[in-house]
Amino acid sequence: MYSSPPRREDAWTGDRPGDYAGPPPKGPGLGTTGPDAGYAYKLVRQFDDRLHLGDVSRSDAVSGCVAVAMRRAALMGRAPVIHDLTVAFTMFGFFDPTPNAELSSARSSAFAEIESHHHYFERRQVVDAVDEDALRQPHGSIADRYQSDWRAQFVDGSVMTGPGGHAHPTDQA
Repeated sequence: MYSSPPRREDAWTGDRPGDYAGPPPKGPGLGTTGPDAGYAYKLVRQFDDRLHLGDVSRSDAVSGCVAVAMRRAALMGRAPVIHDLTVAFTMFGFFDPTPNAELSSARSSAFAEIESHHHYFERRQVVDAVDEDALRQPHGSIADRYQSDWRAQFVDGSVMTGPGGHAHPTDQA
C-alpha cells in the first residue's frame, strides 16, 4: 500500500544548482526558448501536399523549418501556430515550384542531414541565418518579401553553405 511522504512544512525555493535565475542566456547555439515548441511537429503534416523540396529530403526540410517556426513563436512569447510554419517554408522557398537557383543550391547544402541529432549546430545555423526582424513580420509581408528579394530575410542577405562550410561555435577561438 502506498503512502505519501510527510508534508513539508517550509516553503519551496528554487535554490538548486541547476536552477537558473533571470532571463535565458543568449549566444551561439543556445536557441530561443518558448512554450510547447513541439506542437509545430503536429502542424507540419498540413503542408505535405504543398511542399516543393527539390534536393532536400522531407525530414531535413521539416527539421530546419520547424526549428525556424519554433524560434518565431518563441520571439512572440507563445507556442507555434500554423503561420510560423508558413513563414519558415516561405522564407526557404519550399512553397515555390521554381525557386531561385541560388536559394535552391544554398538550401540543399544548408539543410543536408540537419534532421540528424548529430547535426544540431548546422540546424542552429539555419535558424540563426534568418533575420530576427524578418521573423517578427506578418506572414503576408514575408511572402511578399520572398517574391521581391528573398535575400532580405536572411542575416547578411545570404543563406549559409551547409555542413561542409559550417564552423561549430565551440571551434571558435
